Amino acid sequence: MYARLACRAARRRGSPLVDALLRVSSPCHTEPPQIAADLPGSLRLSAQRWYSSDRDGDADREENDVVIIGGGPGGYAAAIRAAQVGLKVTCVERRGRLGGTCFNVGCIPSKSLLESSRKFYEARHSLAKHGVRVSGAEVDLPAMMALKNDAIESLTSGVERMFQQHRVNYVKGAGRLTGTHEVTVRLLDEHGQFGQEKKILSAKNIIIATGSDIRQVPEVPIDEKKIVSSTGAMSLEKVPGKMLVVGGGVIGLEMGSVWSRLGADVTIVEFADGIGGYMDNEIRQAFHSVLEAQGLKFLLGTKVVCGDASGPGVVLQVEPAKGEGERQEMHADVVMVAAGRVPCTNGLGLDDVGVKRDMNGRIFVDSHFRSTKPNVYAIGDVIPGPMLAHKAEEDAIACVENIMNGHGQVNYATVPGIIYTHPEVAMLGMTEEELQATGMEYQVGKFPFKANSRARAMGEVEGFVKILADKETDLVLGAHILGPSAGELIMECVLAMEHGATTLDLARTCHAHPTLTEAVKEAALAAHGKPIHS
Repeated sequence: MYARLACRAARRRGSPLVDALLRVSSPCHTEPPQIAADLPGSLRLSAQRWYSSDRDGDADREENDVVIIGGGPGGYAAAIRAAQVGLKVTCVERRGRLGGTCFNVGCIPSKSLLESSRKFYEARHSLAKHGVRVSGAEVDLPAMMALKNDAIESLTSGVERMFQQHRVNYVKGAGRLTGTHEVTVRLLDEHGQFGQEKKILSAKNIIIATGSDIRQVPEVPIDEKKIVSSTGAMSLEKVPGKMLVVGGGVIGLEMGSVWSRLGADVTIVEFADGIGGYMDNEIRQAFHSVLEAQGLKFLLGTKVVCGDASGPGVVLQVEPAKGEGERQEMHADVVMVAAGRVPCTNGLGLDDVGVKRDMNGRIFVDSHFRSTKPNVYAIGDVIPGPMLAHKAEEDAIACVENIMNGHGQVNYATVPGIIYTHPEVAMLGMTEEELQATGMEYQVGKFPFKANSRARAMGEVEGFVKILADKETDLVLGAHILGPSAGELIMECVLAMEHGATTLDLARTCHAHPTLTEAVKEAALAAHGKPIHS
């Protein structure tokens, strides 16, 4: 009887009966309405449904345990884990293709180009020493780009298949918080354009996983033609004769290496006095020398004043970062801007619902990834910490575990960083400079790849392994590697730090021979002054 009464009243807009049933918690109606607790359940439900249909008009509405905004490494990992533990989950992605920046215009395409360009470089410069003589090797850029695009397509479609397998609801469109329990999605049409159709998703919990975007440099406006971002640098139609890279961090060094190997004259302009960002200085200096030997040029401690792309090429005006010295003019066919990344948190309605951010746009979260609104969570690049895909994935799993049972954490001290040049650089934990600043007593173990039998057999002898340990406890505090497959080798040290292992634990673990991993064992032995092979 009560339900029929409510439904009959709902047909009349402004019905006093239905108005009496609802106690709206927000004057802007951005929060779910609160129904009078003393009314019968069926009447409350009918009144709630009437209110929702009146407010949403023709918009579609879905109820969820978790709604995730963003389908990159953090977002899709959170969606799959949430589905695995039995939650009803929807993932919203505005790109229309899953995988985020990493799969589409970041990690994956850059690694494809790094691998392809390395093979060309080896054919021209290093295969002869292996007895393989190649004459007339040429760059087939369309084929190189096709391989890159195939990798992107296979991986992004693979994530979509995993969504289907785990019954994750996937919505293509731009999500915006219109309440702390509600996400309104402006849907993409069949042409990949934003139309007028909207979908409203109700959720007990919301996870913001929108990732990051390129940092713009106002003095050098990007047009993705002659002044390009990392995205444009992965899709150039021809090898530039001369290329300037603004920024000597991970992205600048990787993409600078790609085009240098393919024949471009590449100069990297860096504001700081050294390349690579966060890095042990001993590794940094050796890395710099290796890249210079490969043909990369560096202009350090230099600030870009302005850029002009109105002519046939690009002209950059640069000057010393510390202000002492003359301004100079640099010319290039293409300029790549690689000045870092910023969190994508604008346009999400965060301020409207009371989710607070810092001055850089990062969302404030507690140790459980909760924002200033307890049921709104944030992970990955939109919160403080390194902007890394694998860090976002760890955040994702821990966040879902916190939603489920309040127990989920990430040990950020054991998140490695890798630069995928050749040789690679891998970084973990504290640098020697940081240890010196703390005044802590520590011991250092180093081992060069030129003394490693597998590296010798491969003809890849540049670089070394460096392990830092507490002098009293012998616990591993940091590990830094410059050398072949450094990104793979560092994981043994990650495991050691994660589980509180010592350098003696590493040294006493049997390593197969001949392998590159023996360099890690020898560095651990060297921390005690007892390496076998050096």
